[in-house]
Amino acid sequence: MNKETKLRSHNITAKAALQFGSEAWVLKKREEQRLEAAQMKFLRHLLGTTKLDKEKYQCIRQKTGALNIVNEIKQYQEKWLQHVQRVDTNRLPKQALQYKPKGRRNIARPRKRWRDQLHLEDQGTGNTPNPSGT
Repeated sequence: MNKETKLRSHNITAKAALQFGSEAWVLKKREEQRLEAAQMKFLRHLLGTTKLDKEKYQCIRQKTGALNIVNEIKQYQEKWLQHVQRVDTNRLPKQALQYKPKGRRNIARPRKRWRDQLHLEDQGTGNTPNPSGT
């Protein structure tokens, strides 16, 4: 199999498997590293190189033309947010996005939420998503 066919196979199967269900993930650094490692393992195998060759991630991506899987997942999450903001208010994803629980929180530090992750990433660019849709 030539390189183009293998890369097409990667885009259809492996990348789709890595991105499955990612619209609601809260990515932590460790999970981002694991996703990149899985992608690099496949791309190294595609090129016929090993870790002992000590090629940088950027060189491998440049040779194969593959994009960073973490960046693709973040773009997909932004598209999903825009989609949910456009749907009717009686649909379940929109209701889940607008849900604000009542009552007291636990004493510990609150877990990072999907909405918070998108808000923090967009603070640097000045684009603040409006999860409430108003």
